[in-house]
Amino acid sequence: MSAPLVVTPGMGVGPEVCLRALRGWQGPPVVLAGRWSAIRAAWTPEDGHLVRADGLLPQRDALAVFDPGDGGGPAELEAVRWGARACLDGRAAALVTGPLHKARLSAAGAPFHGHTELLAEVCGVPGQEVMAFTGGELRVALVTTHIPLMQVGAALSPARVAHVGRTAAAALRDDLGLPSPRLLICGLNPHAGEDGLLGDEEARLIAPAVRALRAEGVDAAGPVSAETAFLEARAGRADLIVAMYHDQGLAPLKAVDFGRSVNWSLGLPIVRTSVDHGTADSLVGTGRADPASMRAALELAAAIASRRARAT
Repeated sequence: MSAPLVVTPGMGVGPEVCLRALRGWQGPPVVLAGRWSAIRAAWTPEDGHLVRADGLLPQRDALAVFDPGDGGGPAELEAVRWGARACLDGRAAALVTGPLHKARLSAAGAPFHGHTELLAEVCGVPGQEVMAFTGGELRVALVTTHIPLMQVGAALSPARVAHVGRTAAAALRDDLGLPSPRLLICGLNPHAGEDGLLGDEEARLIAPAVRALRAEGVDAAGPVSAETAFLEARAGRADLIVAMYHDQGLAPLKAVDFGRSVNWSLGLPIVRTSVDHGTADSLVGTGRADPASMRAALELAAAIASRRARAT
């Protein structure tokens, strides 16, 4: 049996969309990691048999659930840490995560800003992580993620922009099989600064990064206005957009691709994918939560893990 995928259902609708996404799953074996009580509460007879597992022990005729306990922190975070470590030591092929509620975890005392940052810490590569999305019409990578909008400008640097572009291009090539990925690098300001009239970050911080990427052989253009970048990408003239901040990249992506897109962590030594939505607490138990993004996350993780295994 091949190494399993570790799936952490997370919070809110996470357990139910996870169980529904796994109905009829024909991919690699799966071990769910999370609170047994939460997963069992979301279970229905349509989901097949659930069994409690002692670690990474997938079952052929049932869904194996490993509850790592709280381990000194919220169980949902302990499950993510456990899954990441299993991937690092080769016992698991990939990690697929459900949604977490940042404010609720913070209120419980957890220093949590996002899955991607937590995984970078566990993997020993803080600052190298890149949050990206793929799966629908658009692909996006973010230079900054979960910080207040007023702090974005100060968080930008030529080195960070170039790192995101370089990391995204390598992932498109190595994990998705695009031989010559084309990147569009957004500006920060409206109209990409309008030649300095609306801001100088484009000339001072972003353009040097684009020049550096081109010098390395990356097909990168910019800085361009975000509105132009997304139109170009939808027209098939770019493979990925590098956005400067969270909503610049994700508002248009979710308007076009919500439910099809997958949160894809780049810059880590493990394969990690996730859903493109939050905990949607108001939908818990209603049966209306859509499992499509979780299914897409499972399929992408399995495909990348298989591609990497063949390459070794």
